[in-house]
Formats: sequence, C-alpha cells, structure tokens
Amino acid sequence: MQLPLAPWEAALGATIEVPTPAGKVSLKIAEDSQAGKKMRIKGRGLPGKDPGDFYVVLPPADDEKARKLYEGMRDELEFNPRQKLNLV
Repeated sequence: MQLPLAPWEAALGATIEVPTPAGKVSLKIAEDSQAGKKMRIKGRGLPGKDPGDFYVVLPPADDEKARKLYEGMRDELEFNPRQKLNLV
C-alpha cells in the first residue's frame, strides 16, 4: 500500500490507523521518515494458513525549513490524507 501521509506526519512523526486485509492497525511513523521507506506489519497481509505481511511505503519530509512549516500546518489545518480509507 502507498500510505497517504500529511507532510508533517512524515517530518514530525505520528501514530496513525492503517487499513489492512486483516483489519485496522495503529502504525507508528518515526520522526524524519524518508521517501520510499518500507514498513512491514507482520501477519496483517493476505489471509491464509500463515497470513502474509503487509507493507506500506512512506513519502518524503527532510528539510528544516519545511519542518517548521509542517509544524504550523499540523497545528492549524484540518487535513486528513486518509479520509477516503474509511477508517471511521
């Protein structure tokens, strides 16, 4: 899955809900996560006798000026990049 993240979530870190074939899970995004980083959620992929793993790929955020802007955007904006994933 290509995981939709707000730039400030990748830059500042966050814990978010991610839909998987096995149901929703909380995933901790590390501060300063880099574009293309793959994160594995063990046993949450395709169901079977031994369920597979589920992978997500993160977008970029790696600049101090951008980091300051992201902090302001995180605090001021009502934005949910995962709104269409039906996590409610």
